[in-house]
Amino acid sequence: MKSKLTKDELLRPWLKEYQDARPNLEYPSGSMVDALMAVSRKYPEYYAYEYFGKKITYRVFMKQIEDVAKALKNYGVDKDDRVTICMPSTPEAICTVYAVNLIGAVVSMIHPLSSEKEIENYVNQAESKFMVILDSCLEKALKIKRNTKLQKIIVASPDTSMPPFMHYLYKVTNYKKKIKIPKDDEDIVLWNHFIASAPDFVGVCHEARGANDLAVILYSGGTTGTPKGIMLSNLNFNSLALGAHEMIKQTIPGNSVLSLLPIFHGFGLAVCIHTPLISAMKCILIPQFDAKQFGDLIKRTKPNFIVGVPTLYEALLKQKLKSNDLECVEAVISGGDILTPELKKKVDEYLHDHGSYASVRPGFGLTEATAATCLTNEDGYIADGCIGIPFPDTYFKIVKIDSHENAPFGEDGEICISGPTVMMGYLNNELETNQTLRYHDDGKVWLHTGDVGCMTKEGIIIFKQRIKRIIISSGYNIYPSYIENVIVSHKDVLACTVIGVPHPYKGQVAKAYIVLKDGVEETSELKKEIQELCRKNISKYSLPKSYEYRKKLPTTLVGKVAFTKLEEENKNEEA
Repeated sequence: MKSKLTKDELLRPWLKEYQDARPNLEYPSGSMVDALMAVSRKYPEYYAYEYFGKKITYRVFMKQIEDVAKALKNYGVDKDDRVTICMPSTPEAICTVYAVNLIGAVVSMIHPLSSEKEIENYVNQAESKFMVILDSCLEKALKIKRNTKLQKIIVASPDTSMPPFMHYLYKVTNYKKKIKIPKDDEDIVLWNHFIASAPDFVGVCHEARGANDLAVILYSGGTTGTPKGIMLSNLNFNSLALGAHEMIKQTIPGNSVLSLLPIFHGFGLAVCIHTPLISAMKCILIPQFDAKQFGDLIKRTKPNFIVGVPTLYEALLKQKLKSNDLECVEAVISGGDILTPELKKKVDEYLHDHGSYASVRPGFGLTEATAATCLTNEDGYIADGCIGIPFPDTYFKIVKIDSHENAPFGEDGEICISGPTVMMGYLNNELETNQTLRYHDDGKVWLHTGDVGCMTKEGIIIFKQRIKRIIISSGYNIYPSYIENVIVSHKDVLACTVIGVPHPYKGQVAKAYIVLKDGVEETSELKKEIQELCRKNISKYSLPKSYEYRKKLPTTLVGKVAFTKLEEENKNEEA
């Protein structure tokens, strides 16, 4: 006679799939930096990060964070203030994230390739008074500064923390790109001058914060494809880190992770930085990934753990490595986009042929749930689109589209998530928050992801497709509606539709279809104007790779643009 399933087993049919992982965990009551401090006290001489061969221990790392916190206090940053960080993954950026958290303020993360207009919008949404920015982005910041509440802009360079030889080499190779700092603008501060002020601070810079306090704002298209700020708490990050640690047994003290994904990306900050640091691992920081040098990077740094998007693993397959060059690699995680069965098979074979026993483990997440929510077991990949089982304390269910009604096992529906990694809400956007975070009859708040999938009777989640219009390019989200709005703002444009088209390396890139107003000629000058408008207002990575002008666009029976027909036209063509 079969025993009856408990209520929890009915809600979480995947419990039997957990292997060594615990289904329920205890989470810290404090902040992100509190959790990091606990690790540094336990493992002070373990390495926290490596940057171009320079290794820094947890003890020194905490001192660096405290110095940045003191400098921030000296420059007037207070509890609850917003500090925008527009940087790649450098020591200065990582230290600033935790320093801001230490003083009880909030970080707002921006992609350095964002356009002037996007930076202005993000700074104003967050109401940031302070910004730490990459030197090459300073010109954009100066142009938008008067339209914001920014009081200080702190300028950092990727070479600041490099070893002496690398620092010199960087200066020599980039001397033509040297950024001119306005001498008469007291609001612009170089990083070295900024950090030199730390000893001047007198007082306590550690501000106690709770698990549910706002810690980080990340920008994404949300579940509807319109860019917005996503508010994430200390608990969101700490529960993600502990959940990932529980699901991936290789996240152990002393191991290292190749932190290839940038910190302005939720996946990068949560999985490539906070998770390994909370596990007393070493983060190998890479400010800019070079696909051609991927193999040399692995041989030089010997990581135990690689996290990346599918295009990164496409690049791995092209590396010329020896049969034992990947012996160091113990775990390989893929997220940010769907890993096809064909690519997974090729990468698994490549890993095994070059000395690693690891196999790629696909996962799934979205920024609204702190970037990672479920993961396949090491031997748990069962089908195309398999994204595994939920993290501890995380609940998944599949509901029929446009409803709260559960779909049967095996039937497609919208993926909904409830658990400690689910966001606080969208910044200054109650309407979208209420549309995305919904109370169901079970009393839980469920995140409606806008993604279609199904669940097997064992509780394994299979991803199918996105409900929302979104383009995934090298793991980054591109939002067609945003690009369309920019192009349609041109006085001579009547209509525009943007779609994703196949690309051999990036997966997809954006293509714009444009209809001009009656009587407007399709001249080369006009085309240049529209492209310049895009360059000024759209992130470099989101820019359309091609523009096609038409007299009209295909429509559905109800008169909406049939973008799926345009996608079908481009299905077998590569950009």
